[in-house]
Amino acid sequence: MSRYTSPVNPAVFPHLTVVLLAIGMFFTAWFFVYEVTSTKYTRDIYKELLISLVVSLFTGFGVLFLLWVWLFGSVPYQL
Repeated sequence: MSRYTSPVNPAVFPHLTVVLLAIGMFFTAWFFVYEVTSTKYTRDIYKELLISLVVSLFTGFGVLFLLWVWLFGSVPYQL
């Protein structure tokens, strides 16, 4: 049986963290601007739910990779 290798190289975790959190912050800002500039008559619940879903996915995976960066950065990686 061959040894398991991760589909994502741990050396890429810091870059993934920055990219995913940046995308999450962009959609968070978009959601905030949408909520502030729209009236209660022009708001669309489906658009709000879609943007919030995208925000939660990108931010959640960004934080997950951030935790993995901390974990793999503090413990020596042994082969």
